[in-house]
Amino acid sequence: MSPPADWLWEGKATFDPGSAFYRPKSKVGRDLAVLAAAVYRQQRGQLRVLDAMTGCGVRALRYQLEAGAEWVWVNEANAELNPVITANLAAGMRSRTYRITHQDANPLFFSCYQQRDFYDLIDVDSFGSPMPFVNTALWAAKLGGLLYFTSTDGRTTGGHAPDKSLQVYGAYARAHPAVHEQGLRLLIGVIVQQAAARGLQIQPIFSLFNGEIHRVMVRLVSQLDWDSDQYGFLAYCHDCGQYQTASWRQLGRVDCRCGQTPVLSGPLWLGPLHNIEMLRTMRQLALEWDWPQCASLLTLMGHEAEMPPYCYPLGEIGRRGQMDIPQRDRLLAGLRVRDFRACRTHLDAQAIKTDAPMAICLEVARKANFEAK
Repeated sequence: MSPPADWLWEGKATFDPGSAFYRPKSKVGRDLAVLAAAVYRQQRGQLRVLDAMTGCGVRALRYQLEAGAEWVWVNEANAELNPVITANLAAGMRSRTYRITHQDANPLFFSCYQQRDFYDLIDVDSFGSPMPFVNTALWAAKLGGLLYFTSTDGRTTGGHAPDKSLQVYGAYARAHPAVHEQGLRLLIGVIVQQAAARGLQIQPIFSLFNGEIHRVMVRLVSQLDWDSDQYGFLAYCHDCGQYQTASWRQLGRVDCRCGQTPVLSGPLWLGPLHNIEMLRTMRQLALEWDWPQCASLLTLMGHEAEMPPYCYPLGEIGRRGQMDIPQRDRLLAGLRVRDFRACRTHLDAQAIKTDAPMAICLEVARKANFEAK
């Protein structure tokens, strides 16, 4: 039976969003989640998904149709969306392979724990901050399983409301040029700390900022050790534009090379944003599925995975150097010639990630601009 002509398509799913919130621009986040889920199933031999805030059900459809999930628990707190969800899932999913419920996500997660019903992938696509659900979602996840969190709380993580960030994330967020990355690192940092409090550890699989929304997928594993060096502070000097990381042991002793005192954001995650091996496997699958845009994005993520925990917008380099905005590829090439690591970043097409100091970036940018004339 063909779906109605006015239904939407995304991947292999056809659906009617009805009155549910549906953001087409967020498709890239769903694409990456499906790829990660499919890789997980290939590696582990099974995939049971808990879609805690399903909306119209498009994620649930794609987890089964594309990633091969054997079972999907489809939950949506708004019971008024039941007719939409029921119709969408009935049209696209195999019978007796899913369950639809309408309850708050927190008691749902605890119910899973009490029943010893643990999931391979838990998707928490919340509005605002996901903090009310981070700790409880950990209780429903299988050891080795994946958790996928969303944050639309860019004002708070961007340093515009530092007291609010302290209240919500337990971290003080300051404003600086790399706040898009800060949003991802604050979110990962909270998940790391919450897991560590339970004697567990998380490993980032991938981290995505699509221009409006932060999404991070992590794997839950047994804690081998607690590495506080990856959970610390980011220091930024408003005077010279230089970044540096700061550990807990350095608190009270953080100075900039220019002699000024930088501002600190954190605590937050300072380790890799992505798992390189997982990205490679996902990219290979994206190529097999003929998803070239995802493959390109995953390649870019692989380049930035182990770079320093900040980026430099080209506009900021131009402003500080009182010059035209430098051409990105010329700047990257110039930095690499000087033996610095440098790459593009998915966080901002007009920014770079590098371990070169800001002073060197300015020097190389001036030379690049001069040669381009």
